[in-house]
Amino acid sequence: MDINLSGFIPALLPIALSPGASFTLAMNSALSGGQRGLLKTLTGTALGIYTHAILIGFGITSLLVASPALFHMLKIAGTAYLLWLGIQLIRSGLKAREMVFDSGGAPVTMKDAWLANVLNPKAIMFYLTVVSQFAGSKGEIGHYMILATVHIAVMTLWLIAISKVLIFSANKMNTMTLKKYVNVAGGGLLILFAFMSILH
Repeated sequence: MDINLSGFIPALLPIALSPGASFTLAMNSALSGGQRGLLKTLTGTALGIYTHAILIGFGITSLLVASPALFHMLKIAGTAYLLWLGIQLIRSGLKAREMVFDSGGAPVTMKDAWLANVLNPKAIMFYLTVVSQFAGSKGEIGHYMILATVHIAVMTLWLIAISKVLIFSANKMNTMTLKKYVNVAGGGLLILFAFMSILH
């Protein structure tokens, strides 16, 4: 097995630990729905990562990127979806009310998190250009699934740790104010990511 895990982890860390769409959705979910909300977002994001691994393992991603028209359509769809999620977060933040953790559902669903990941052109390119370098010379689908599992493990540990800090700090301050700031800022970030995607 010529999969290169020791090289993959250093290449993965800057991506997995940097604030992106998944980070923003996870923080919103942790704040709005507590552990259940965070679990939904983490599960949806993990399914999205596995989807990328399967698509690249079967060569579908390569075909998609080779067709500029199809890739452009996907980029537009992903950008529109991020814009929609960003607007929803801002609206939720502006209407924020006092809340109790673990008592309600998160506004970001598992499907939202999955779609945000699958439609993200950066995630597609990351799996096509970076992950493929560490999957071995044959690029077997099993190798991509192993690398995706490592990606999910690193991302999950990081997001759980950072959300614990967020929830802990929320217990010491007005949750309505915190939700307002996190949702509005998070929505703004998603909109920024969408515009950056258009520019690139």
